[in-house]
Amino acid sequence: MDQVYEKLKSVLGRNRPQREPTILLGDMNAKIGSCKTGYEKVTGTHGLGDMKNNGEKFADSCAEHELVIGGSVFPHKRIHKATWVSTILLKTR
Repeated sequence: MDQVYEKLKSVLGRNRPQREPTILLGDMNAKIGSCKTGYEKVTGTHGLGDMKNNGEKFADSCAEHELVIGGSVFPHKRIHKATWVSTILLKTR
């Protein structure tokens, strides 16, 4: 994952036209959670669970390049907030 974020940093660090939006698509395998402390301008208020290590790396990268994580900006039904759920988590419910 470190190589992915280094490559992402090099691509996003290039000169980009100010008026053109930057859209990053893909599954970053990052759980950003609902904790917003320090990430108010990056994450919305509709995250799920707790932020994990990859989520923090992703949020930091987005903050550095003034990007917003769209999946947490708009409200969704709980079932649509995640693309994968651990079977261990399901057994503890």
